[in-house]
Amino acid sequence: MKSDIEIAREAVMEPISAVASSLGLTDDDIELYGKYKCKLTEDCLRRLEGKKEGKLVLVTAINPTPAGEGKTTTSIGLAMGLNRIGKKAVLALREPSLGPCFGIKGGAAGGGYSQVVPMDELNLHFTGDFHAITSANNLCAALLDNHIQQGNELDIDTRNIVLKRCEDMNDRVLRNVVVGLGSKADGYVREDHFVITVASEIMAILCLASDLEDLRARLSKMVIAYNRKGEVVTAADIKAVGAMMALLKDAAKPNLIQTLEHTPVLVHGGPFANIAHGCNSVRATKCALRLGDIAVTEAGFGADLGAQKFLDIKCPSAHLSPDACVVVATIRALKYNGGAAKENLSEENIDALSSGIVNLEKHLENMEKYGLPTVVSLNRFATDTDREIEFVRDFCQKKGCRFAICEAFAKGGEGAVELAETVSDILQNKKSSYSPLCSPSLSIKEKIEKIARQIYGAGSVSYSDAVNKKIVQLEDQGFSDLPICMAKTQYSLSDDPACLGRPEGFTLSVRDMYVSAGAGFIVALTGNIMTMPGLPKKPAAYDIGVDENGNITGLF
Repeated sequence: MKSDIEIAREAVMEPISAVASSLGLTDDDIELYGKYKCKLTEDCLRRLEGKKEGKLVLVTAINPTPAGEGKTTTSIGLAMGLNRIGKKAVLALREPSLGPCFGIKGGAAGGGYSQVVPMDELNLHFTGDFHAITSANNLCAALLDNHIQQGNELDIDTRNIVLKRCEDMNDRVLRNVVVGLGSKADGYVREDHFVITVASEIMAILCLASDLEDLRARLSKMVIAYNRKGEVVTAADIKAVGAMMALLKDAAKPNLIQTLEHTPVLVHGGPFANIAHGCNSVRATKCALRLGDIAVTEAGFGADLGAQKFLDIKCPSAHLSPDACVVVATIRALKYNGGAAKENLSEENIDALSSGIVNLEKHLENMEKYGLPTVVSLNRFATDTDREIEFVRDFCQKKGCRFAICEAFAKGGEGAVELAETVSDILQNKKSSYSPLCSPSLSIKEKIEKIARQIYGAGSVSYSDAVNKKIVQLEDQGFSDLPICMAKTQYSLSDDPACLGRPEGFTLSVRDMYVSAGAGFIVALTGNIMTMPGLPKKPAAYDIGVDENGNITGLF
């Protein structure tokens, strides 16, 4: 089979103006970024606010493994499949980060014949949104250090600065740095830190803001430091908000591109689900709901991370109510969870499948807790045997869960028709009773422990002394009603990436905590999770290049 980039390059794309027209949009509603991508204008976004909203379908997955799950591929396939059976579906996805593109995971445009295009442009720079977010964040950091240099009128405690600089690249040596070395004119010497752009608060703010005024209000609330009395210092206090808005005004507009079958796709924002809230922007999701009868969206990594944050952070904040959920699984990944070695995953192994399917079981139970009608989508590989497929099908039936095979990678929308028909049937005949898991009235620890016990399966939660002090401080400052954004390894339901399957009764360790007041949540860091990833021994960057015709090669 051809590589993803070869398939994407051979695609015959519609002009993006034609894709927009299929949604009832005019040339005045879009701002072109070349021939095949555009942004929706602010006037268009305001006009859409009064339109009736369609049904909302969330696509999530089991915990990711080296065997692959194909959540984005399935999301794209589902949207194309829905259009093939006569439904008007619009897809809403996140933008890729350059870190994984050049690191280990690759891009985020789907795969095979279930991709969004232009694939290479999407994965590399796209419309510049992430660069704008990076610049806005680092402008705020520069203004903060300049305020201190120019007399420190706000009496900022230079040992208690919480705003971190960022860049959209995996670069481990920037996790902990010292700035201000040199002469007196070069600033105060202090420890500083970098996070990857997708973990920055501004990324979360942009994705959760409902409009420009909400964006401005959220930026104003960002806690960037504390003064010597222990009081918060915000971005508004150092007069950074107006300039950040100027950098973000275009990045705040959702981007429109298409699938290989010309299904409209709104791609906007890209917070990681293991260290942030893992969902595309509220504006893009609401546009998809207003432009189509069915909006398909995904949340990052497994349902314990992206789906939990979608349902406990994004939906309550944006007043969204999902109608159905798709949990993506592969037989290869389930066997890996059951102890099968990576090099043996192509071999039939019912014993490993039986042991590993408990991971899927836990995620299905979790979606039940939110009241969501759920279908398991089995992303089929050529090596899957009939016995293995029937094992998973029987398991789902015994659990009272709908089941569908998806072959979108190999067959595009045609390969997702079974899944599309199953989802359509659920939307028509089964009503969602969605409600968030955590009430704002719960204390910070009660929220953490509810997520840890009910979603992860933990037996207890431990807190470092520093975290206990921060919890008291955050409650005293009036932040206790905010939801919790758990930063946790994506590879396990626990905080230990080596614990596969369905670990139970473990102790979840919370080692640090900070408030993202503008985003509207508190981040709790667990285990050894890092907000600035590093590159692997053999980064994907080694294989990426440009041929003599100017075409990008090696991107996946």
